[in-house]
Amino acid sequence: MPPLWAMLALGCLRTGSAVDLQPQLASVTFATNNPTLTTVALEKPLCMFDSTEQLSGSYEVYLYVMADLAGSRNTSIQDRDGIPLKTTFQQTMGGRTGPYKAAAFDLTSCSDLPSLNAVGDVNQASGILDAYLIRVGDNRTCLWDPNFWGLCNAPLSAATAYRFKYVLVNVSTGLVQDESLWSDAIRTNQPTPYAAIDTWPGRRSGGMIVITSILGSLPFFLLVGFAGAIALSFVDMGSSDGETTHDSQITQEAVPKSLGTSEPAYTSVNLRPPLDRAEVFSSKLQD
Repeated sequence: MPPLWAMLALGCLRTGSAVDLQPQLASVTFATNNPTLTTVALEKPLCMFDSTEQLSGSYEVYLYVMADLAGSRNTSIQDRDGIPLKTTFQQTMGGRTGPYKAAAFDLTSCSDLPSLNAVGDVNQASGILDAYLIRVGDNRTCLWDPNFWGLCNAPLSAATAYRFKYVLVNVSTGLVQDESLWSDAIRTNQPTPYAAIDTWPGRRSGGMIVITSILGSLPFFLLVGFAGAIALSFVDMGSSDGETTHDSQITQEAVPKSLGTSEPAYTSVNLRPPLDRAEVFSSKLQD
């Protein structure tokens, strides 16, 4: 299949039968990071299914995905009656056991395509890219949402080769009208091992170095603050113990003072006889 820009330059003329064309990766002009770990952006089959004879009725395009296994180029996507398969991502284990239907969209006529001149407008860019491109694997919630009943365009597996096929379906009859070839194998990106990450500061900007330094210092300051909090808690406990001891000393000192006020009571308890009785007793002894 020729690149998207070449097809548009040719006025959307078909260069051959649809069965002779293949889905292609999106141009780097529209998708700079493609493929990713879990997604692949493809050019939609614009003008692929247009023919000299005008198509009557309404049509949809189905996108099928399958892992690159032996014999996948000859795998059929329809049954004996010409009805397209309805297999899902879950049923095929993500395309490992067979093709699954990942997406469906209306067939757009070449004359109805939006102009690429407005792709620089941020307000129109998203709609224009949706008209020209389709991203496989961009739905991260359909696998886990029990209420999801639509097509599950789930994320692809990293470092895995896939093949893709477009199928034209007549909505009125529900039968396959035409189909493309399976694409060449397209492999998703492989995760970068930690050891291969470049940590040399010369490859980083000054702002990145400052941010990295601040983030690296945060654990140290948190540890110092935690140690300081523990030390202050011990100091507070020590000061409270000192105050308790001081209060107990004051209390102990208060007891003798209170006893001192009742000294006459203590002095009255004396084993010796009073002075006047002693004099009388001594006078009796003299008699």
